[in-house]
Amino acid sequence: MNRLTRKIDSFLVQWKNSPHHLPLIIKGARQVGKTEAIKNFARTHYTHLVEINFVLQKEYRHIFDDGFDVDRILQNITFLDPRLQLEPHETLIFFDELQACPNCATSLKAFQLDGRYDVICSGSLMGISYQEIESNSVGYKEDRTLYPLDFEEFLWARGYTPEQVDLFYQHLLETRPLSRLEMDVLQKNFQDYLVLGGMPAVVWRFIQQNNFSGTLQLQQQLLLDYEEDITKYAGGLDKGKILNVYRKIPVFLGKENKKFQISKVAHGARSREYLGVVDWLSNAGIVNVCYCLDHPELPLKGNYNPDQYKLYFADTGLLIASLDEEAQLDLRRNRNFGVYKGALFENMAAQMLVQQGYGLYYYKNTQGTLEMDFFVRDADSLIPVEVKATDGSTRSLNRLLEDSSHYPDIRYGIKLSTGNIGWNGKFYTIPYFLGFLLKRWLREK
Repeated sequence: MNRLTRKIDSFLVQWKNSPHHLPLIIKGARQVGKTEAIKNFARTHYTHLVEINFVLQKEYRHIFDDGFDVDRILQNITFLDPRLQLEPHETLIFFDELQACPNCATSLKAFQLDGRYDVICSGSLMGISYQEIESNSVGYKEDRTLYPLDFEEFLWARGYTPEQVDLFYQHLLETRPLSRLEMDVLQKNFQDYLVLGGMPAVVWRFIQQNNFSGTLQLQQQLLLDYEEDITKYAGGLDKGKILNVYRKIPVFLGKENKKFQISKVAHGARSREYLGVVDWLSNAGIVNVCYCLDHPELPLKGNYNPDQYKLYFADTGLLIASLDEEAQLDLRRNRNFGVYKGALFENMAAQMLVQQGYGLYYYKNTQGTLEMDFFVRDADSLIPVEVKATDGSTRSLNRLLEDSSHYPDIRYGIKLSTGNIGWNGKFYTIPYFLGFLLKRWLREK
């Protein structure tokens, strides 16, 4: 193996084989593997690759100065580098770091109507409103978000095959417990994944060495790189305020209720002074935002309080890397994952849900007597999802399921925990390491 296999690899092949496919924009946080995936795809599916990086090759930002006629754009590209090969239907044009050249998005309509060249754009979208790009190319492009490796991709990296993963899924589909051996092996792999996270460079280092040497240093450098990007791309927002929020996330996750409170970010901080900060971090792919529902009922999107939320790291490995040295030693040497108020498992559950396309919502009543970590839905019901670092009690989950008059949209629940696969007539118990299969299971069960 000379690279990590990613789910986006098969998506890109499907995209190319789809008749009349649109130009593609691949979004995602920095260092999640966008460029590597696109270049690998181009090497195996095209005769020629034209790669333009608008950050490293600033002169190419002017190729659209004469308008958006495709032939004129291609002339400008070859003026800058006459060695480039532009053969119709055999060439992929890859515009990297899209956020540094919003005009590029406007050109996608012309490329789509022209039809001679496949175009893929990529960018972290730091420092630019995605709405600006969206409005420039609406109806003429397709979007895809790339996240850090999920647990299934990590298992592939460890040598497990898709067929073996399907065997685990069949257990889930049939509500059939895993064997002790399967539980032990998957739990051990998941603990490794929890510490490493899914950033490709970190996972690759681990796979190559078969140990953790140097992985923490890579993670800490990624954290510093994110801070540098904040100071570089924050635009009109106060960089100090963004850094304040970013650095305080582990502090709030370590508290009992984990709710993020701007008033406690800095002395005298007020919410109105931090408008746009959380959205910026979310759009940059650095954090996942989980909003508090006004009431546990459908629909989810129209039923939450935008001022009450929890913030999770988009990559749990980076959350662990942000903790103090003593916590690092405890987690890495002793595998003491039950500490830190269950935040690590909550963060990982949030990460898994987002990677499957779910929005994040939680609920806490005004009395503080009822709280649920997450909610998802199937075709006709709302499903509470409780996350347990162990296999502990489920008081809130039971209460939601027993009081059907107050919560008519809820018919059953899910508990993610250390327990095996099971069903007690009210909720399903699913090992947290199978959480990446949740959406598929809800769709097919």
